[in-house]
Amino acid sequence: MSVRVRFAPSPTGYLHIGGARTALFNWLYARHCGATFVLRIEDTDAARNSQEAVDVILNGLRWLGLEWDEGPLTGAASGPSKGEFGPYFQSQRMAIYKKRVQELIDKGYAYEHEGAVKFRMDREPVMIPDVVVGNVRRELTDREQLDPDFVIVRSDGQPVFHLVNVIDDLEMKITHVIRGEDHLANTAKHLALFRAFGAEPPTYGHIPLILNIDGTKMGKRDVGASLQSYQDGGYAPEAVVNYLCLLGWSPKGNREILPLDEVVAMFDLPQILRHNARFDLAKLQWINWEYTKSMPIERFEIFAKEALAKVGVSTAEFSPEYSRAAFLTIKEKIKQFIYVPAFAAFYFRSEVVFDDSASSSEATDYTAITGDRLVKLRDAFVSDTVFNSDSLAAVLKGVAAECGVKAGLLVHPLRLAMTGSAIGPSLYHLLEVLGKDRVLLRINQFVNRIEARL
Repeated sequence: MSVRVRFAPSPTGYLHIGGARTALFNWLYARHCGATFVLRIEDTDAARNSQEAVDVILNGLRWLGLEWDEGPLTGAASGPSKGEFGPYFQSQRMAIYKKRVQELIDKGYAYEHEGAVKFRMDREPVMIPDVVVGNVRRELTDREQLDPDFVIVRSDGQPVFHLVNVIDDLEMKITHVIRGEDHLANTAKHLALFRAFGAEPPTYGHIPLILNIDGTKMGKRDVGASLQSYQDGGYAPEAVVNYLCLLGWSPKGNREILPLDEVVAMFDLPQILRHNARFDLAKLQWINWEYTKSMPIERFEIFAKEALAKVGVSTAEFSPEYSRAAFLTIKEKIKQFIYVPAFAAFYFRSEVVFDDSASSSEATDYTAITGDRLVKLRDAFVSDTVFNSDSLAAVLKGVAAECGVKAGLLVHPLRLAMTGSAIGPSLYHLLEVLGKDRVLLRINQFVNRIEARL
């Protein structure tokens, strides 16, 4: 039988980082086995579900690159090439559940009780085979000893999670259920349901929970809990995927930067670690920086332009060559794409926007001496026919020597004149990218600014 796995989230809020990791592990196993990855939205709880939450799940998975392999087609009548696979929605499968419930009643495994339907559960302990945690013996609690039967259809006619989860896994021929360890407590009920339907249960693998760095359970309000925070925080999706791979799974050699194709080749269920994983934001940030530094400039540009657009800065009127040269000066400096505007927005603005904290610093105070030095530097730049980073550095150092000061007393005000900030890319390289006309214009504007403040 060919391997089939699934990710089955409930659309009741955001996509938790643990859910994203579960989706990734299922996707990795499917790709490793050449198998099928199914996406199923468990939306039978109409009171808690929302379309917005569904969109968050779908957008998050697509952002991570975790495309699913089958489902109802959207946008066209037939053929995957004619449209896109949508996920399965449990809310659209009620007729299937109703038929299966009647099957259980007819077989004597279920019965009506106070308007609801309950499943007859054995009172014997259940042995749960698991490829990650090993064999687990599930004993009945004291309460279950008195009445082990459980509701599978509520009095309002809505089927419960245990029932629809098992029916869909059965109907969709899921062979492996890879999910969080918090679901281990549910598995005894699921095994009993499979056997009541006369079907062999899938292979279960319950993966360790993700904890905060201090070992506490990661709640929805904890830092890093929502996948959306990484989408909004300027992380590269491939870096997030790389980090999630390391939360509960470990390759040989203690490697931490792992190309996805290598992870797919190595990934297998027995390699999943038994102990809970601890989420380390600093490590993720380091991995992200490694990815941003090494990614092709073409991909870096896509993220950088998106980050600028979010703060209202457009690159459309600038040549591709100018934009690329600008982004190359910041590529190895930013750790997240949210920092692109602070490092590069000045390249694409007609007017310099000044950071007040930088303007008031001692190194860039507004004095006539500073203005006079910048005028001398401007005149020297006019005569520079090469105007590249090396020649500009030599010119500035020459003017500093002529003025009898250290180069820093020209570097800091010049950077402020060009960028409006005390931080940014290498000064001489950014001057080269801006070009002589913009550099001379910005020096003049800054000198006028100094004179207006005196």
